[in-house]
Amino acid sequence: MRHPMPAIGLAVTCLIWGGSARAEAPLSIIDWLGTEERSGPQSAPPVTETAVQPQIEVQPLDRSAPPIGLVPPSVTGLPVTLWQNSMPEMLTRLIETAPVTGHAPLQSLLYSMLLTEAIPPGGPEGAQALTLARIDRLLDLGAIDPAKALIEQAGPTRSPALMTRWADMAFLSGSEGEVCATLAQRPHLAPDRETLIFCTARRGDLNAATLLFDISLVLDDLDPRIAPALDRFLHPELFEDAAPLSQPRAPRPLTFRLFEAIGERVPTASLPRRFAVADLRDVAGWKAQLEAAERLARTGAIPSNTLLGLYTERLPAASGGVWERVAAIQRFETALQTRSADAVTKTLTEAWDHMERAGLLVPLADLFATQLAEIGLTQGEPQRRALEMALLSPEYEALSRRYTPQAPLDRFLVALAQGTPEAAPAPSALAETIVAGFSAPPDLPRGLSADRLGETILRAMVLFNRGAEGNLRDLRDAIGVFRALGLEDVARRASLHLMIREEG
Repeated sequence: MRHPMPAIGLAVTCLIWGGSARAEAPLSIIDWLGTEERSGPQSAPPVTETAVQPQIEVQPLDRSAPPIGLVPPSVTGLPVTLWQNSMPEMLTRLIETAPVTGHAPLQSLLYSMLLTEAIPPGGPEGAQALTLARIDRLLDLGAIDPAKALIEQAGPTRSPALMTRWADMAFLSGSEGEVCATLAQRPHLAPDRETLIFCTARRGDLNAATLLFDISLVLDDLDPRIAPALDRFLHPELFEDAAPLSQPRAPRPLTFRLFEAIGERVPTASLPRRFAVADLRDVAGWKAQLEAAERLARTGAIPSNTLLGLYTERLPAASGGVWERVAAIQRFETALQTRSADAVTKTLTEAWDHMERAGLLVPLADLFATQLAEIGLTQGEPQRRALEMALLSPEYEALSRRYTPQAPLDRFLVALAQGTPEAAPAPSALAETIVAGFSAPPDLPRGLSADRLGETILRAMVLFNRGAEGNLRDLRDAIGVFRALGLEDVARRASLHLMIREEG
C-alpha cells in the first residue's frame, strides 16, 4: 500500500483575515490576488524604445523556464513540481474538462492549481501547451484578470497564441491601452489586421487607421463580421442616421469592444462567461452589473464582497428576478446588523431561498456565515439554514462547534465537518459512502500516483463528479484520493457541499 503524502495543507479559501465586518471571512485565491494587485506595483509589458524590429519575437518557452504562476507555493500549499512527470497532452485535456461546476471546493482547488507557481513539464512545446490550457480554463471560468496576468507573466509577445489571448482579454476588460502601446512599436505582432486598425485609431492616428482600413478592404483582407462595425468606428459622421447593425451572435472580443465604442452594446447574458466581466464596468447599467456579478460569483471568478457591494449599492429599481434577490439580501444584511435574533429569523429563510434558486449559496455563506453564527438562532428552519450556511463556509469546522444539531442529517453533517463522520449515524446511502471514504486507510487506486500530483488531483475531481452523479463507488474512491494526497480539507468541504446540495 502506498503511504499517504505529507499534508499539502491547501489553504484554498482560508488564507488571510481582514478587519471589517464584511471582510472577516478568509480570502480565496481570487481575493488574495486582488489584495496583491492593490498593494504592489504591476509590471508592464516590455516596449522597445526604437523603431528597429527585433530579430527574435516569437519563440518557444526555454527548456529551463522558471516556474509560471501568480501565487507562490507558500500560499497555495502546492509544490512547484505540481505538473511534473505527466504528459502535457494529458494535463491539458484534464485541465480543460475538470468537472468543477457545482462543486465549489473543487472549483477553489482548481483555481489554486491554475494559479500556483509551478514548473511546466516536458520541453518548450509542452510548457507552452500547459500555459495556454491554464489560461483558457481561467477564461472559461470568467477569471479574466488572473488570466491576463498569467499571460503577461508568460510574455504575450512570445507567441501568436499568447498575443491573441492578451488582446482579447484587454478588449473585454477595457485595458486595451497596454496592447495598443505594444503594437504601436511592433505592429507585426498584431493578431490580425482589424486589431491593428483599431489600435492605430485608438492612439489618435485616425488618418493612418483609415488608410489601412481602405487598403485592407480593397484587398479583401478584413473579417466581414467585423468590418461594418470597424467602418462605423472610423467614420462615425457617415453613419449618424444609419440603422443599428445586426447584433452578432458569437462576437470576438474585438467585435464586442467595437459595438460598445459605436454605442450599440451587445448583451453578455448569452455570450461565454468571459464576456460578463465587461458588464462589471460603469459603462453597464446596474442590472447588467448585477447579473454579470452573479454569473461570475457562481464560478468563484470574483470575490463574494464584489457581489455584496453591488447588491447593496442602492435600492431595488423594480420587482422580480434579480431585484427580489437584491431586496432579500438587503433586508437580511440589515437584520444581521441589528443583531436581533427575531429580525434575522424573519429574513434568513427568504434570503436563503432566493440565493439557492440562483445557485449562489456559497457566496452567501462566505459573506454571512460567521456573523450569523454569533446570533444564536434557536428556531427550527432558520437555525437549520444557519447551520448549513456555516458548513458551506471556509470556517466550517470552527463554526460547526457553535451548533447543537437535533435532526439526524444535521448531526451527521456536524460530525463530517469535524472529520469524524462515523461518529453519527449515516442518514442515507450517500452519507454511508462518505463514511466509507473517510474510514478506509487513505490510499491511491491503481493507476494514480503521488509523483504525478497535478494529474492525480484532476483525476480525483473526475471521480468525485461521477460520484455526485450517482456512482457511489467513485465518490468513495475520490474521497480516499484527496485524503491520500493530504487534501483532507478538500475531502471534507466537497462532501459537505454535496450532502447539503442533495439532502439539505
